Amino acid sequence: MKKVFLVTGFTLLSGVTVFAQKDELKSLKKIYSRSEVSAKDVTEYKNLVQKLKPIASEEGDKIYAAFYEANTPMVEIIALGQTATPEAMVGLVSPKKISDFALAATAVLDYEKKLGKKVITDEILQRYQFAKPLILSYAVGLGEQKQFAGTSEILYAMYVLDKNDPEKLYFAANYAVNAKDYDTALKYYDELKRINYSGEGTAYFATNVANDREESFNSKADRDRFVALKTHVKPREEKIPSKRGEIYRNIALILVEKGKVEEAKTAIKDARAANPDDTSLIISEANLYLQTKDFATYKALVKESLAKDPNNKDLIFNLGVIAYNNKDLTEAENHYKRVIEIDPTYANAYLNLAILKLDGEKELVEKMNKLGNSDADNKKYEVLRKQREDMFKGAMPYLTKTVELQPDNIDAVSTLYNVYRTLDMETEAKAMKARLKALEGK
Repeated sequence: MKKVFLVTGFTLLSGVTVFAQKDELKSLKKIYSRSEVSAKDVTEYKNLVQKLKPIASEEGDKIYAAFYEANTPMVEIIALGQTATPEAMVGLVSPKKISDFALAATAVLDYEKKLGKKVITDEILQRYQFAKPLILSYAVGLGEQKQFAGTSEILYAMYVLDKNDPEKLYFAANYAVNAKDYDTALKYYDELKRINYSGEGTAYFATNVANDREESFNSKADRDRFVALKTHVKPREEKIPSKRGEIYRNIALILVEKGKVEEAKTAIKDARAANPDDTSLIISEANLYLQTKDFATYKALVKESLAKDPNNKDLIFNLGVIAYNNKDLTEAENHYKRVIEIDPTYANAYLNLAILKLDGEKELVEKMNKLGNSDADNKKYEVLRKQREDMFKGAMPYLTKTVELQPDNIDAVSTLYNVYRTLDMETEAKAMKARLKALEGK
């Protein structure tokens, strides 16, 4: 009989614990569901969370306990009411707290989906949609402060909460790169690869009549509605190109950084096989071979890409750089001039043409300095001096254009100053010297 009594006593005790759990959960849900929360409610909520944590034994109770604990900052913010300014919220919110909430909320959503019973699913989703702009604004603020790791963590949390918004994952990966957290970036890029995210689409714009500023819209329907209301004019659309190339390029660059060059090459090849019509991936593969200094393969891939996109000025410019480095000055010049045909404002093409025109100037000067004072040497000197002068005259229009397009390019300004001085163009040299001093003083 004693044994029976002991077992019965344990069962009763266990039952009391279960009922206690249910009471804590009911009370927490009650406070959680309120649109207005008092300071007293916050204190009670925190106490209930602490009571529930050690006694939650069943799977569901543990999941809800973790969620309500992670939701504590939201309850505190609601309690602030009208005083819930960004300054007042600083101590209540952090990237880690947002990340913890996202994981805990997702666990609840998954659990209720598995049960086929919505308890707080709708409330979680509704509240997240309401808080989404605030969370995004917080992330943007951190990004502006160059707190890239925190920005990345928040954006990833937003993706976790809404897998239908993979753009947040894309930006989370980019911010992880900015934070030099390459392992996290690779994890996020791999997820983008797994879901085959491209980011392709159309951006919709219209100009606000009130302030004459162009604004973007989430959809054509939204934009057209405002245009119909006559609050906006000049509707236009802009094609958003595929981001797959950039994603795979970054995966490859991270793998190269880790010394996994062959893995990087395989990743790009697999991407191209899966997306044969995505020309951005050809460019990414080409850039990988450029990174590993395999210039022959790079040139072959660039030519393949140019066959599909003959006006890709960046690729043509890179071909010019490779040709120049290989001392094929004629080919380099042709590439740079082609870039300028496509885009007359491409400043680096003008600058590189100037550098190309000045190629060999150092050797000329060395030859001139070695000559003596004989009549024969003086004649040779004049020939070399004329060659050097012609070099500077050939470079001058390209340098002038570079400075026109990039007034703060100190290298271009300095070189143009030396060109003017060498050609005895005193007025121009004086003006360029003044500009150079102003830039150096910045």
